[in-house]
Amino acid sequence: MAKAISVKVATPKVIKALETKLETIKKDFASQEVNEAKYQKEMTAWNKAISKIAIANVSKAENLRTNYRSWNKTLNIDFDITISEDELPAQPERNFTTMNSHTYKEIVEEISNALSILRMTDEETVNATTMKSIAQYL
Repeated sequence: MAKAISVKVATPKVIKALETKLETIKKDFASQEVNEAKYQKEMTAWNKAISKIAIANVSKAENLRTNYRSWNKTLNIDFDITISEDELPAQPERNFTTMNSHTYKEIVEEISNALSILRMTDEETVNATTMKSIAQYL
């Protein structure tokens, strides 16, 4: 059984932490579209590089699978190639947070409400119930 943590956190410190988090969330959301476009461009380049490797090594193909779709007249060819990791380019990673607008609005509203309440209090420390409800944002 886990022991309960009994810590008193100063209200100004909590307010400062929430303000910082709110700024970070707003900045990340504003730059999300640019970051996603950059990531998609990198993924397109990576897919082209992988395709070149696959085409160059098609003679080594194993487990050939085909699927013809007559409704749109497309042929899907799937196969396996055994190559070392050294031959593969590094796959781009999404190293930024993505958030839909509904989630963004909800989080900003909750943090703003918490900040409004904390700024009005005369208490020197934040109680455990309040900390529990805002801890996910810190």
